[in-house]
Amino acid sequence: MSIPVGITVPKLLPITGTFALPISAYYGFLSSRVVYQRFNREKLTEQSSNSNVDSSFEDVLFASSRSQMNFAENVPLALLLAAVVELNGGSRKLLTAGLSVLLVSRILHAELGLMAKNSAGPGRTIGHVGTMGTIVGLAGYAAYLVKGYWGS
Repeated sequence: MSIPVGITVPKLLPITGTFALPISAYYGFLSSRVVYQRFNREKLTEQSSNSNVDSSFEDVLFASSRSQMNFAENVPLALLLAAVVELNGGSRKLLTAGLSVLLVSRILHAELGLMAKNSAGPGRTIGHVGTMGTIVGLAGYAAYLVKGYWGS
């Protein structure tokens, strides 16, 4: 079915759509870093048990992999919740703030947390708390927006 010329179709998820690019770009960076580390160490799939391998190489590969996996574990749920909030008329300002916190939190978690020495940088805790706060906040806000449907 095509839309007749001259009829404007509203954009349904402009805020979530806006954050799709920077979030996807950062995920691409995380993924590329893992691939680079694997090729750089000539380890395309398995973890090394070779005691002759410098453990700092293993640590960087492991931290890179965990950064990507943590991102993939948390961000899809947050984006789904953001879409639910947006489709149910949530505040665009609150949604923009929440997704901004999510993006900054994920960057801090990886770059100043997992990628720091011993994967113990302060960004790890800050990023985790920011991510969980965003997810719980979006879930609560989504539920609040549809409270009229709770057994009315």
